[in-house]
Amino acid sequence: MNRDPQETMMFNVKKELSDTPKGILLSVYKALEEKGYNPINQLVGYFISGDPTYITSHKNARSLIRKMERDELLEELVRFYVDSHR
Repeated sequence: MNRDPQETMMFNVKKELSDTPKGILLSVYKALEEKGYNPINQLVGYFISGDPTYITSHKNARSLIRKMERDELLEELVRFYVDSHR
């Protein structure tokens, strides 16, 4: 494979789903559900208080949700809601 040395190569790093707001929310939701919690109530408690103890440590969910700011996660929820109701 001979490439022209003047040609610009493109490199694309794909984000893992677990690094996106959607992926984080889905993973945390599933972990809460598996542990028998009401995921909606627990997530609302976390969003209102900022207290990560509302999120289970099962499947590393507590660490996962703290990878992103709460406002970024809320923004994803609002975007999804509005997009699905247009």
